[in-house]
Formats: sequence, structure tokens, C-alpha cells
Amino acid sequence: MSNYLKEGAQEKNLAFIDGQNLYMGTGSDKPSWRIDLKRFRVYLRDKYQVLKAFYFLGCCIDGKGKLYGEIQAAGFILKFREHNLAMLGVKKGNVDSDIIFYIMKKLYQKEIFDKIILISGDGDYKMLVDFLIKEGKFKKILFPNKHFASSLYKKLGSEYFDYLSSNNIKDKIMYKKRLLRHETVWILFHLNIVIIFNN
Repeated sequence: MSNYLKEGAQEKNLAFIDGQNLYMGTGSDKPSWRIDLKRFRVYLRDKYQVLKAFYFLGCCIDGKGKLYGEIQAAGFILKFREHNLAMLGVKKGNVDSDIIFYIMKKLYQKEIFDKIILISGDGDYKMLVDFLIKEGKFKKILFPNKHFASSLYKKLGSEYFDYLSSNNIKDKIMYKKRLLRHETVWILFHLNIVIIFNN
């Protein structure tokens, strides 16, 4: 732990999210589900003392402005992968090299933080994870689900990973449809009919 923290103080951790991997992982789960971005950001803050959470996406796509706004409004720092003019038509979505670069840059520049939390199941981060553990800078990797975690992590200690699809975590971060006012009234109306009928 960094020497600027007093005894008993919370850590100041950074989270790096592979947005496409997270989306594909929760979408491929059985049954599929999706993240409530605001609840997820609160979970990272309260559970892992995440001071800043960087949400990486492959490229900026026209017509997705609402989604980008929701990600930022939830408290994430949105990062897009840079593309040269020749790649604009291809629009690769792989952001692993970007995330690795950002983390190593922060270490090289001796930015003040405690540990890293990764959200992805991609095995391309395995060498980074091993290095961060050795340096005492790794907190946890959160896999979208048990089937979306690379086999490269099989030997990783259980203290260093968890599954977002675990019931105790999923219930805290998943999107749950909120009933509209007229839907609530309709349900209460029919419940009253059932109660009266049973009496």
C-alpha cells in the first residue's frame, strides 16, 4: 500500500474495463443479462475503493451518442481506441493493447494509486496481471462469467479473481427494469381484486 495512506484509510484504486468483452460476456451468459452502469460504478467504489474507472471501447460509432453519454453519466472515464485513416473503415474493437499501455504508462510515470482492477476475461492481460501481482499493484480481475474467462487464468489464486455472474455480485450490478407508474397502478389494481376475491 502506498505510503501516503494513513493506517485504516481506504485504498485509492483504478479500474480498467474492456467494454466489448464485458458486453459480450454478460450477453453470452445463460440467461443473458446486462450491466446497470450506475450500480456497477457504485459497486466498484464501495467494494474495491475505485477512485477512477476507465471504460475502453474500440471506436466511436455514429449514432451511439446516447450510450456514450450514459457511460460517462454513470461515472466512468470513456476511452476510445485511436485509429488511423486507413483503419476507419475496419473499426477494430480490440482494446487490450490500449489498456496495457495506459496501465504501464501510469506505473512508469509513478502516478499515485494503490492497485489495479481489471474487468475482462481476455487472456491477453495474463502477463500484465502476473507483473502487477509481482509488483504488489494488482487487486482483482473480474470476469463477466465463468465461461468467458481465458484458460490462461486457471492457475491464478482465487484471491485475485471473481465472476460478475456470481449471484451475490450480479444482483448488485445488473439492470432491473423499473416499472412505469401506469404499470404499477395496473399491478396494484389487480392485486386488490385478487385479495377481495379471496376474502
